Amino acid sequence: MILRSTALRQGRRAVARPTRCLHSSATCLQQNPSLDPTSYSFSSRIQPPVDGNQVARDYQAFKHHQEVTNRIGSVVSPKYQPHTQLTQPPSPDDISLELLLASQSHLGHSTSLWNPANARYIFGVRQGVHIISLDQTASHLRRACAVVRGVAQRGGLILFVGTREGQERIVVKAAQLAGGCHLFDRWIPGSITNGAQILGRCRTKVVDENDKEIKGFEEQLEAKGALKPDLVVCLNPLENYVLLHECGLNNIPTIGVIDTDANPTWVTYPIPANDDSLRCINLIGGVLGRAAEAGMKSRLGQAS
Repeated sequence: MILRSTALRQGRRAVARPTRCLHSSATCLQQNPSLDPTSYSFSSRIQPPVDGNQVARDYQAFKHHQEVTNRIGSVVSPKYQPHTQLTQPPSPDDISLELLLASQSHLGHSTSLWNPANARYIFGVRQGVHIISLDQTASHLRRACAVVRGVAQRGGLILFVGTREGQERIVVKAAQLAGGCHLFDRWIPGSITNGAQILGRCRTKVVDENDKEIKGFEEQLEAKGALKPDLVVCLNPLENYVLLHECGLNNIPTIGVIDTDANPTWVTYPIPANDDSLRCINLIGGVLGRAAEAGMKSRLGQAS
């Protein structure tokens, strides 16, 4: 009986307390009219401007400020745009150390992979990587441009080879500028040393000094063997040793991009540069294509 009466007394107190609290809080809400949610929602709205022409005046002020401050600032010119090297390759006269440096032409391979024959092309070592001298790259690239220009000026056939992934557009663009041939697939062994069997069915034609076809020599061309290039430009000599060896057996001059791990004696005119960078290969291929284009235009100009 004692425990039962105590529990009943405590239960009445527990039920009575929240009832008084809820009543007091409800009374406070009714006495404070400033917390009305309806009035608060209307007061938070953005009031429309009284003057309807304020927007027009602000726009006119903005245009005036824009005209006044239009000439303030600086314009960086010339600026490096790597995407234009493929569509608009630079000419041999535009070769500079800054352009070669921006194209990553100076980066070689690890010092453990170097070929001692490239010691004269190496500027130094940076964090275990050989750095190619850009002076050597610029001078050898200018010499290669002179060779390409001379061959194109005399009507020679130039073959551009680049079989690595991503070099397709580079060799095609260079061949279009030079009016020559391109190869971006695997080189078929024997295409030069055994060209009569491999390239015997390829169509050949006789052209005049203006590169226009001359009819009537079909029978003579059938008895003649396949044409051989007068100059081969190889952008990745490491994967095309067979091609370079066949060119050496047939006394065909070659131009190649030689990295620090390649053998410079494989080609006739080496260009020490980074053969792993597509930006560098794009620059070299475009410059050589422009040199061939200049030689071809010079020949056509003399013929006309």
